[in-house]
Amino acid sequence: MTMIPDSDLPEPQRADEAYFDKTVGGGRSFDGRLLRQRLTVLPNRSPLIFGPDDFVAPAMRAMQVEHRGCVLVTTDGTLNGRLAGIFTERDVLNKIIGQGRNPALVTLAEVMVADPEALPSDAPVAWVLNKMSVGGFRHVPVVDAEGRIVFVVSMRDVVQFLVEAFPNEVLNLPPEFGVAHAPSRDGA
Repeated sequence: MTMIPDSDLPEPQRADEAYFDKTVGGGRSFDGRLLRQRLTVLPNRSPLIFGPDDFVAPAMRAMQVEHRGCVLVTTDGTLNGRLAGIFTERDVLNKIIGQGRNPALVTLAEVMVADPEALPSDAPVAWVLNKMSVGGFRHVPVVDAEGRIVFVVSMRDVVQFLVEAFPNEVLNLPPEFGVAHAPSRDGA
């Protein structure tokens, strides 16, 4: 895995000017420095970890209870094991429900995506966007130099990061596109 030198990372700036270039006429445009930030700036939660011999049913239950779109499979079923696979909502639909299989009788090894593409934790945000856009992934595992899981990035994490980077531009919009003000709510 390639380490990114600190000299290639952007210098800290004030929050109100950090990710915009000044343009002619006083407008602002997106600044690519945002995409050069390391993946560790993204919001993340501890991943759900299972082993290859674990059955699909408990993995599906964990995904449902924790509101996650995937579980990561490690060689030994612990966070200390090496990444062996990923099992996602898409796999539930296509490999379990779509094939009429009983998740209580199928192991993750049978239906996971083995040896999934992953990124090192020092990779820039642009790389996870590339994996998601070009590869069609909704979740990308992030690993250390030994291939152990650090965290997993979901599309939701990237969207949250962008909203936090541009709160005024995203959170201060009217309730409906193309409507300058909210309609009155009679009787409310």
